[in-house]
Formats: sequence, C-alpha cells, structure tokens
Amino acid sequence: MTDFRTLDDVDVKGKRVLLRVDLNVPTENGRVTDATRIERVADTIREIADKGGRVVILAHFGRPKGKRVESESLAPVAEATAAILGRKVAFASDCVGPAAKAAVDALADGGIVMLENTRFHAGEEKNEADFVKALAENGDVFVNDAFSAAHRAHASTEGLAHVLPAYAGRAMQAELDALTKGLEKPARPVCAIVGGAKVSTKIDLLENLVSRVDSLVIGGGMANTFLHAIDIDVGKSLAERDLAGVAQRILDKAKKTGCAIILPVDASVAKEFKAGAENHEYGIDAIPSDGMILDIGSLSINRVKSAITDAKTVVWNGPLGAFEISPFDKGTVEAARFAAKRTKAGQLVSVAGGGDTVAALNHAGAADDFTYISTAGGAFLEWLEGKSLPGVEALRRKD
Repeated sequence: MTDFRTLDDVDVKGKRVLLRVDLNVPTENGRVTDATRIERVADTIREIADKGGRVVILAHFGRPKGKRVESESLAPVAEATAAILGRKVAFASDCVGPAAKAAVDALADGGIVMLENTRFHAGEEKNEADFVKALAENGDVFVNDAFSAAHRAHASTEGLAHVLPAYAGRAMQAELDALTKGLEKPARPVCAIVGGAKVSTKIDLLENLVSRVDSLVIGGGMANTFLHAIDIDVGKSLAERDLAGVAQRILDKAKKTGCAIILPVDASVAKEFKAGAENHEYGIDAIPSDGMILDIGSLSINRVKSAITDAKTVVWNGPLGAFEISPFDKGTVEAARFAAKRTKAGQLVSVAGGGDTVAALNHAGAADDFTYISTAGGAFLEWLEGKSLPGVEALRRKD
C-alpha cells in the first residue's frame, strides 16, 4: 500500500507506541462475550511488541460522555486481551496524567499496557488540543489500527496523527488495501450489490456508487421504493413511497453515468411476514394487492449471478431479502455463495461490509471465502458514500 504510512515505515524498537484500537466489545457481567475485535488487532500488538516497541493501547468503550463510569472501564477488556495474546497486559486507571505516565514509564521493550477508556474525558470526542497533548506525552509514535472509528475526528483517532509520527496498523492496512481494491483502484467491471430495508439510510451511498461502478444491483426493501418510482404496484410491501422522486433521480443519474441498474424482475411474495409463511413467486408486474415482497425471485437471482459473473470486483452492502427468516433468505444465500465461489476460484475480488451484511454472509456460509469482510459499520458506509474519513486521511503520505 503506497498511499498510507504503515508499520513497514517505522522502527519501533525502544519507542513508546500509542496504538489506537477499537475494543468496544460486547460484555456481560464484566466478561467479554465476543472477542472478535480483540482478535483483529492482536497481530499488530504482537508485531510491535516483538520488534521491541513499548505498546501503549488506547481505546474507547461505551458512551460515558466525558465522565468516569465504572461499568464502562476497560479493565475486563485488558484481561481478555492478555488471554488472547498469551502475554501480560498491564492496566492503567487513566489514559492521561500520573497514572498513565507511571504505567508507561514502567514498560520494558516489548511490554504492553492498556490505558483506561479515552471517553472518560470530554476532550476525546471534542478533539481538544490540550487532551491530544496529554495523550501524546506518553508516546513517541502513533499507530492507528481502528478503521471502525476512523470516521470520527476524535483526539485518539485523528488528533494524535498531527502531533506524532503516524502509521497504519496491520488491521487498518488490510482494510485500506481491501477498500482500495473495491472502489479506489478496482479491477473493472465493478458491480455493487446494495440491499437493506430503506432508501432513506443509503441515499448518499447510492448516489456515489452510480458514478463509480459499472452495474448496481438493488435489492431488499429499498428495491420496492425504486419499483414504485417506475409505477410498479408493490402491494403491501415495505416501500418509502415518499422517496419516489429520490429513487428516480438516482435512476436518471445512473443513465448519465452509464451505470446499469439491476432491479428485481420477480419476487417471493407472502401475505404475512413470518417464518415458513405460505409464499409464491410472481413477476414484478403481477404482485397481488395484499402481498408483501420478502425476497427476490428465481429469475432475479439468475440476473444477480450474471452481474457477478460479468464483474471482476464486487462491493456488497445489505441483504437482498428478509434473510433472517426462511424461506426469504434464498436470494441472499444463493448470490452470496455464488460470489464466494468465484472469489475462491480467483475470478473475483469481493469486498463486503455493514452489520446486516456480515450477518447475512455468515448465514450463507460465504463470509470466509470473500476477499475481505469489513466489520467497521459506520466507517465502511461513509467510505462507500465517498466521504473523507479523518482518521484515515491523517495517515496518508504527504510526499
């Protein structure tokens, strides 16, 4: 990756490395219940420590709103991190001030300490210069490995990068590499698959994509809004009818940019939204007035597969139907498995992200064969929308 500074560009031996990670993990009764985010940054922590760096971990947890909230302490997360690393992880009761300084000063080369929740201080989310300076006093270099927090211009995600030499950690580097392959410098043709319930949450996303991809598959509930916009009766289906004008604007923009819009041509329809509901496939021009579209139909699945076959890069956000309940997961599952198969065969670069997307691809058993799955949520969506991410831009090479 040439656009951003990484750990390959710095000698960390003997240096105090302020390492920003996202450890906002789920807990129950003071125990971490899902360590995925810890596991994602473990390689960066080990690498810095193994190279003789003194690892000073910075992270937020919950929403304490600038005040100390004991239930949102990172102490249990430090214990879980130590267990995953198989190494001692010291813990400091604050991220600035005497407690932090003492803990950092006690580190030997290769040592690791986690500082307390950065959001216990109001200066974190306000990106206050004095708080940035206080954090920086305990570091010689700054490494950001928290892409999921990179859309926020906070003290520990963006501010530090302007006062210390700044680099991307390995998890951040992997994310940026994948996103570069997805939209910044992709192998073409590029197909975007966008699903989910509402157009209203993805207007910026859709408007950006139609000017950057070669084909755009629209599925899920949002497809109904587009169908309504072109005067197709979608019965009792979920649709934001008041956004028909927005949908038409996106369709018009796609024509101007040469982006092929792929909408459903048939659908799986039921009279009620529940698992195992009686359902039938109908052509889009024949949806019953009392019916609800809950998934794309067989012909539409084949059209999505054809779009994937024609593409060299697929960017995916959102399910194609109500994948949470059978049998309305068929469209998402078949398309996901087809994309995964082509990726595994070396015929496709596939990048996906967003909470429902990750759940849907896991449900399909396809996630492991995608080129990259982003768990970054908001940051991934803002990147798809074409927005600048402060925490990322601060790492960009200036030369």
